[in-house]
Amino acid sequence: MSKTLERWGSKRAFILAVTGAAVGLGNIWRFPYVAGENGGAAFLLIYVAFVILLGIPVMMAEILIGRAGRQGPMQALGALAAEASASRHWRWLGLFGAFTVFCILSFYSVVSGWSIEFLVASINGNFKGASAADIGAGFDAFLANPGLLVFNHTLFLLMTMAVVAAGVANGLERLNNLLMPLLYGLLLLVLDISVALLAGIAIFSVVFSQGMDPADGPGLMFVTLPIAFSELPLGSLWLSVFFLLLLLATWTSAINLAEPMVATLQGFGWRRSVSTAVVALSVWSIGLLSALSFSTLDDFRPLFGRNVFELVSSIPPDIFLPLGGLLIAIFAAWVLPRGTGAAALGAGERGYLCWRNVVRWVSIPLTLMVLLSGLL
Repeated sequence: MSKTLERWGSKRAFILAVTGAAVGLGNIWRFPYVAGENGGAAFLLIYVAFVILLGIPVMMAEILIGRAGRQGPMQALGALAAEASASRHWRWLGLFGAFTVFCILSFYSVVSGWSIEFLVASINGNFKGASAADIGAGFDAFLANPGLLVFNHTLFLLMTMAVVAAGVANGLERLNNLLMPLLYGLLLLVLDISVALLAGIAIFSVVFSQGMDPADGPGLMFVTLPIAFSELPLGSLWLSVFFLLLLLATWTSAINLAEPMVATLQGFGWRRSVSTAVVALSVWSIGLLSALSFSTLDDFRPLFGRNVFELVSSIPPDIFLPLGGLLIAIFAAWVLPRGTGAAALGAGERGYLCWRNVVRWVSIPLTLMVLLSGLL
């Protein structure tokens, strides 16, 4: 085991980190337009069911592997595979997971930069009295400004990697302990229309009332929410609170996404400072391609007629994530020895067997369905 790797100081810190990784752009930004493309309310019901039957059990599988291996992702999977007398090629799954979050963070940083811009604009009252057409035109003008997009992308990534560079105890734990309770408080303040899934539902009400298309794409939230809040008393204030909430949620999520990449490099014996710098520069460079996809590189469509942003914001979440989850679930429920898995899960023998049966016969088939739907 590399001595450079750090451990979480407490269970509470780890739970806050997991929550921070889960509550982010996917639930607030991507959910509305994906739901609009896939049936609206019907998609919501399926989404909740998949979270319970797929998301939670597979997340438990990842935690189980981490607790059993207690090393970097590649090293943990390699050691556990050897213990199970299985192929050591399972260790490459750790590298694949790091590559997946690398791709996701590269566009995540760009979209999170949008939230910085809209937070500043809402504080300045720029949306007060603006029509839906004005807000839409303003968003299009923002996307067409490569310098502004790159600046916000750079600023958000610097915010993220500065915390990661500080380490698990001094960086991630401290920030999660501070921001996650604050995030929960802000969620309560705007509970009426901006809690994760509820934000998506509120967006649909504005979409239909304004005669917009619910499948309008990534900009849907940034156009509809200023309209929704403009109709409320103190709308500019609440809109500012919402975009602050979004920024905090994406910041904590991005930090917890970046950590596995840094840990993977640390597993090879790299110092944290060097690992962080390499990850930051690599993510920033690829993120530039996404940031410029709306202006300078709009005509650069290397695959399926899509620009870089469209490719990176769809293929990794729709294909790489379910593929990685499928392999993690197979390894944890079918390859890992029963005794090792039960001890790492910490739920007792009955709890472990219940979890394993759910993963084997429910979560794995559902994950395969999600993967196939992303491929088709």
